[in-house]
Amino acid sequence: MTRSSSLPPPEPSRIDQLPTPALVLDLDRAERNIAAMAERARRWGVNLRPHIKTHKCVELGRLQRDAGASGITVSTLDEARVFAAAGFDDITWAFPVILSRIPECVALAELVTLRLVVDSDEAVDGLERSGARFPVLLKVDCGYHRAGVDPRSPAALGLARRLSESRELGFDGLLSHSGHAYACDSVTSIRRVAAEECEVMGELAERLRADGLVVPTVSIGSTPACRLAEAVPGATEIRPGNYVFFDRTQAVFGVCAPSEVAVSVVATVVSSRPDLGQCVVDAGALALSKDPGPPLAERPSMGEVFDDYASGALSPDLYVRSLSQEHGILSRALPVGTRVRILPNHSCLTVACFDELRVARGERLIDRWSIRRERD
Repeated sequence: MTRSSSLPPPEPSRIDQLPTPALVLDLDRAERNIAAMAERARRWGVNLRPHIKTHKCVELGRLQRDAGASGITVSTLDEARVFAAAGFDDITWAFPVILSRIPECVALAELVTLRLVVDSDEAVDGLERSGARFPVLLKVDCGYHRAGVDPRSPAALGLARRLSESRELGFDGLLSHSGHAYACDSVTSIRRVAAEECEVMGELAERLRADGLVVPTVSIGSTPACRLAEAVPGATEIRPGNYVFFDRTQAVFGVCAPSEVAVSVVATVVSSRPDLGQCVVDAGALALSKDPGPPLAERPSMGEVFDDYASGALSPDLYVRSLSQEHGILSRALPVGTRVRILPNHSCLTVACFDELRVARGERLIDRWSIRRERD
């Protein structure tokens, strides 16, 4: 009796050989995106601290650092630990401090510079009780209305002063996020949001300085604002994240062209119904996420399909109509076995669905990079 071989299948060398669904990184595009944002920061005379929640990938973080990033921004302590272990030693956890996780912050701060963010007295109380000395940024609501202090309220001055006078903590400055840029309907309105963020942050920084406080950092940004702003007066740091990849949302906003988007999902048609005018691919919500995309798009879509990837041309009538967990329904019938390349609505969420990036130059696969999406 002959035993079946236990050898792994041969490693694919081209995108068209990949098992699907697969997340493909176009390294040439990503490198151009990284270089362009780094040059923008240099031109403005500000530090670039990219938000690595978009990619969660050490190799991409190194490319950003090599291009001139002064540090990184994370959303979770798990991201911070992964990148600290990989040699990144200046990390901003741009999330309101979770009180129960302060002991973890203390442990990590023994290894790297860990900058924390607060917008409440309770968070300051918890950090002071820890006895550790952290650089702390005050989270400011610049119009997004998700988190942060009202910049015109007494609380803004009160918390900043408390941090500045704390014996345990160090006031590192102000931090905002212009996430409401994603609700805009034009390039002009995105630029207006970017200008308003700078105005709000600049005015608060000047109020604090006039009251005798030192404000070392004024940290701002989202990818649409940083990409489209003509200047960032008053800022010392920008923190875009999505720019490393871009996605359909950014393309609809006019922030980028589809030909600049550096990640795509390759999928295969597994069932076809010409009678219904649709087919099914093997990329569902657990590959593309359920982000519905921008409301100002020409049509509702859970992802667009490239007609010609190299040029960035999208199909006029083929797109992802709906998603269930592992199934994606396309808007036109295609033969079973057909492969398609999908432009995701939101690259940050799509990337978080996968364990690795299949790295390509052109159609040639050159590497596999881990996506560190673990959560404790």
